[in-house]
Amino acid sequence: MSLIGLVLGLLLLCAFGIACLAAIPTKTPRTSQPGAVAWTIGAGGLAGLFLATLWLRALSFAGVHFGVAAIALPIAAATVALVGWIARRGGARDALRGSLRDMGSALSGSSLEGTARILWRLLLLWVAVRFALLFIEVATRPLYPWDAWTQWATKARVWYELGRIAPFARTDDWFAAGGAAYYDAGSHYPGTVGLLQVLACNFLGRWDDALMNLPFWMMAVAFAFAVYGALRGMGFEPLAALAGTWLVSSLPLANAHVALAGYADLPLALCFCVAMLACLRWLEAREPADAAVALMLLAAVPLLKIPGRIWALFALPALVVGLMPRRGRRIVGAGYAVAVLGLLVLAQTNPVILSYQLHLDFAPDWEALANSFFLYDNWHLLWYGAVAVALLGRRQLLAPQVAPLTAVVAGGVLFLMFVLLFTNARAWVSDQTTVNRATLHLAPLTIIWMLVVFRAWAQARRDASVAAVAPDPSPDTPPPATVTAT
Repeated sequence: MSLIGLVLGLLLLCAFGIACLAAIPTKTPRTSQPGAVAWTIGAGGLAGLFLATLWLRALSFAGVHFGVAAIALPIAAATVALVGWIARRGGARDALRGSLRDMGSALSGSSLEGTARILWRLLLLWVAVRFALLFIEVATRPLYPWDAWTQWATKARVWYELGRIAPFARTDDWFAAGGAAYYDAGSHYPGTVGLLQVLACNFLGRWDDALMNLPFWMMAVAFAFAVYGALRGMGFEPLAALAGTWLVSSLPLANAHVALAGYADLPLALCFCVAMLACLRWLEAREPADAAVALMLLAAVPLLKIPGRIWALFALPALVVGLMPRRGRRIVGAGYAVAVLGLLVLAQTNPVILSYQLHLDFAPDWEALANSFFLYDNWHLLWYGAVAVALLGRRQLLAPQVAPLTAVVAGGVLFLMFVLLFTNARAWVSDQTTVNRATLHLAPLTIIWMLVVFRAWAQARRDASVAAVAPDPSPDTPPPATVTAT
């Protein structure tokens, strides 16, 4: 095998996910939904890569040795079967032609005119060049040290050489086994990142600690497609949707995690963001395909990293607010208020329940946090923009179309503040080793929330301007005549 085999193998996995998503019937044809093709490519690609890791788990459980044939042939057969089933639907060819025509028109910007078309092409070129440069970084840079070396790739190397998944023992169990067990610095961490690297090495045909990280790059590309499709589905114009895609694709720290791939934080952030977008799409249109994407990627989040167990729960506030527009906001707001009050109480008291001490220490390093979010260039102007948008659109934060996303972002901020201010993770804030990686989980979704809130604010301003200039009935105009029955 070779680099071509690696690329084709990963494209096959993405194609399988896209076919699975396209096979789910929709209430309205996808070609008539703005951004539906881009959404299907992006969300389906992410789902396909995750489904492939589940397939590796199934092969290992069944005692089947990892190999290209065992991995690729069943997935290829399933993909062909799904495509054939889709093709037998009425109007499938017309839908395919329409999708290809729409994609060509969108890429060229032919539907735009003048300055808008020039800006479209410049932004599209910018995004394409950025991903091309990131591809070169991933393909040529060996595995970067620290956690990627000691917690994630260790599993990939062992599993690739063995051709199956072998458990990694904790420190005490490893000592008890006399070294007859596998051990690394994150023995209790989920293995999805390692399985993605195992997939790449199998398609490549050899162990390569640079090229095995190509799935991270492909996930980033798929995420860009998904964000564009989601923004178009929310009603953003093509240029605005592309600008939003450019924003999420140019986050400095996210790009660093693509170029220096091997950590679980980037896949967690991408899967969590697309899962939340799928929840919002389902709340709007009740499409089964969106529910399937949301469930699949929410299942991926805790299998990528332990904090994902908490992040996945933030779909609940979005669903509560979206399904119960009147009472949901009060319920979620009350829940967050109780959580904050509980933290404050535990920080001031020292209760002991069932021999567990529940006291929380509150000793934040405010200077280090301010440096991380507002001074260093990990985020550039992201958090300045988030504060500004929150202030500008404070009256629109709980509008029906904005409230579910606000609930998720607010909950995510509370979770981050709890981790960084009240737990032992605050010891890693001052040396900047964890604070930014933890924040990355929420950052892409925060950008989309900023776009939605800013659009709602701008629309409210336009409506107010129109109402201000609308002609009022003249007080000198006599009232209409009335007829009184006699």
